[in-house]
Amino acid sequence: MNIAANNLYSEMQSMSLQATKFETDPSAVKVPSTTSANFGDMLQQAMDNVNGLQQNTGDLRTRFDQGDRSVSLSDVMIASQKSGVAFDATVQVRNKLIESYKEIMSMPV
Repeated sequence: MNIAANNLYSEMQSMSLQATKFETDPSAVKVPSTTSANFGDMLQQAMDNVNGLQQNTGDLRTRFDQGDRSVSLSDVMIASQKSGVAFDATVQVRNKLIESYKEIMSMPV
C-alpha cells in the first residue's frame, strides 16, 4: 500500500470498490500480491513526502508574502491544506503505531 498523499485518495476509492464487490460477491475480491517493500523504507518515503509538501507550502507562502505575482492566494491555501492533511494523516499513523506497540507490550508472555 502506497502512503503517498497523491495516491491516498485513489487507494481509498479502490478499497471502497473492493468492499462493495465483496458485499455482493465474495469471490470478486482478489488478495493483493505480497511485495518485498520494507516497512521502514515505506515509512521513510511517506515522511519525506510530508516534509516535501510542507517545504513547498513554506516556499509558496514566502513567495506570496514577497509579492510574487505568479503565486495566487488560492495556490497557497491549497498547498497549505494538502500539507495539513498529510501531516494529520502521519500523526494518526504514528498514534496507531504507538497504541499497537503499547498493546503488544502489555500482553502477558
